[in-house]
Amino acid sequence: MLILKRPLLGLLLLAVSFTTFAEDKLGTRENPVKIYFTPSVDANSIATNSEHFLKFMEKETGLFYKSGIPSNYIAVVEAFGSSRADIAVMNSFGYLLANTKFGAEAKLKTLRHGKDYYAGAIYVNANSGIKTLKDLNGKKFAYTDASSTSGYLFPLKIMNDNKIKLANTTFAIKHDNVITMIYQGQVDAGAAFYSDAYDGKIKDARERVLTQFPDVEKKVLVLKITDHIPNDPFVFRKGMPADITKKFIDGLNKYLATKDGKEAFKSIYAVDGVVPATNKDYDDLRKVLKATNTDVSSLIK
Repeated sequence: MLILKRPLLGLLLLAVSFTTFAEDKLGTRENPVKIYFTPSVDANSIATNSEHFLKFMEKETGLFYKSGIPSNYIAVVEAFGSSRADIAVMNSFGYLLANTKFGAEAKLKTLRHGKDYYAGAIYVNANSGIKTLKDLNGKKFAYTDASSTSGYLFPLKIMNDNKIKLANTTFAIKHDNVITMIYQGQVDAGAAFYSDAYDGKIKDARERVLTQFPDVEKKVLVLKITDHIPNDPFVFRKGMPADITKKFIDGLNKYLATKDGKEAFKSIYAVDGVVPATNKDYDDLRKVLKATNTDVSSLIK
């Protein structure tokens, strides 16, 4: 009898082990789906609005979620390499990093005013005397982040193509920081995202400081707009379960169809909706990377 009890005990322990494993399945309270938000605007604004979004998603999908707001674009990318991110809303260049290094995949891209693309722009202080690209030579310049498509990569290509030699450059991290630095005269010019005006109102990076600086349109001018850039993607880690991916996408679409959902994502990323995306949508961006001799992998430790 004693011999029979030991196998029975082993089976019971094995059953407990499998039960624990099942409880830790992705999407459970113990192992929530981890979604990261790129910090392109104020972190408090993202946190407040994303909390409402995640509560809706938990009710809609039956899954548990946990959000994160890293300090910069690269940190979002690195989260895919350390199993800290399952899903992330990223900038386009950051996506290429995550795809190249960690096999993450874009499944959706955002819509803004019905468009699935945006651009970068070179902005100048109205009192800087800068009228042409050549006038940038010897000037102080601010980029956003080294992994920003609109605030660094595409403007950098313009600089290279026109053989511009700046006096010095700085990275301001956020788009609104770049505009503020230009407005206050800390730099002569800078690069940040650009979207066409809508309903007679600016929708580019200057809009983010309009409350603080009501005359920003007069003090900070657009010198040059870059080529089109595909909008920010929703990125899923390599090996993400297909059923969870589908639940998330279906839930997100339902959320964006609600009044609260539209307002929340407009507050976070000025997003109106989402459309399907594939990795190939970002091939033109890869060509720009090649043209600027940018080594994607070198930006990840």
